[in-house]
Amino acid sequence: MSMSDPVADMLTRVRNAVMVKFESVQMPKSNVKVSIAKVLKDEGFISDYKLSDDGVQGTLTIYLKYGANKEPVILGIKRISKPGLRKYVKADKISKVLSGLGIAIISTSIGIVTDKTARENNTGGEILCEVW
Repeated sequence: MSMSDPVADMLTRVRNAVMVKFESVQMPKSNVKVSIAKVLKDEGFISDYKLSDDGVQGTLTIYLKYGANKEPVILGIKRISKPGLRKYVKADKISKVLSGLGIAIISTSIGIVTDKTARENNTGGEILCEVW
């Protein structure tokens, strides 16, 4: 069965796993999902991710991160640009998420990066999601 929005499926799987406090969550692998997982790891929202080449497509396993009292590090995750309504933004119009407490993940010409990196490189693009 084909999926119309694999990024939204990834974010929903992560959101649901965080709500029930799973250690990890698995999903079909793609280059975009791996890039998003790399950004989430670099920004400290997840502890790690692992790639495996089992099956036709392969599997991406994301290991979630929790605080001292089992409170999740990811409090919210929201898809912004959707297949039916893409959201593009210029570099000087990129707004901060929760006054800088969260991040926006943006697909730019230099790759999938955070809003801060896009502003530093003066590169706009498609806002994929926001995480806080």
